[in-house]
Amino acid sequence: MFTFMMTVLGAAAVFFFRNQISDRAQRLTMGFAGGVMSAAAVFSLIVPAAEQAQAMGKPAWMICASGVLLGAGVIALMELVLGRFRMIRKAGETKQRAAMVVAAVTLHNIPEGIAVGLAFALAANAGGGALAAAAALALGVGIQNIPEGAAISLPLRQSGMSRGRSFVFGALSGVVEPLAGAAAVLLTGAMQALLPGMMAFAAGAMLLVTFSEMIPLAGRGRDGAAAALAGYVLMMALDIGLG
Repeated sequence: MFTFMMTVLGAAAVFFFRNQISDRAQRLTMGFAGGVMSAAAVFSLIVPAAEQAQAMGKPAWMICASGVLLGAGVIALMELVLGRFRMIRKAGETKQRAAMVVAAVTLHNIPEGIAVGLAFALAANAGGGALAAAAALALGVGIQNIPEGAAISLPLRQSGMSRGRSFVFGALSGVVEPLAGAAAVLLTGAMQALLPGMMAFAAGAMLLVTFSEMIPLAGRGRDGAAAALAGYVLMMALDIGLG
């Protein structure tokens, strides 16, 4: 629940923006969100997936590559299917982009929840330092979720959604974490074996949305590119510093 509440805290950033969002603000928010998401995909998901796969004696390169491609493929297929619905087409490009961001970040939160749940499940048997390590992992994931919550609510607000609804959707993206954590506790063995592939899958989903929807918009101006770099550096520093 702590990691979920940190997502809620990040989503609340939407209340600090004005009613009308300028083109420059759009570039800044999309750039920052894209930087956060791309760094999270690499340092929160792909790197740990490779390390865990190697520790299990599995081919890390194959698991990461196939997982990323599969995750990107699922998001691309989702976008194609949604585009065939008249109501979705009429919603406009900006709202479609926001929907893809919500889907990608929500997928990314599932393996994070599983990782925290597994850490506490294993610590329940090991005790001692393992419990402290699990708590540290939960703290690290929770702090990382603050900019991720903002990465959802701000683009939603930019798409024309109200502050309240943008906040709710941003907050709800984190609900999957405690649910996934509870599932991991109940199914520890199976979840532990599948976690590297799931992490790579979520990374692929995030990267496709970032590269196809967010970075191109941010790149229309140097300020957007600077915001993307700032978001990337912030998320990278949190991931490396907090482990």
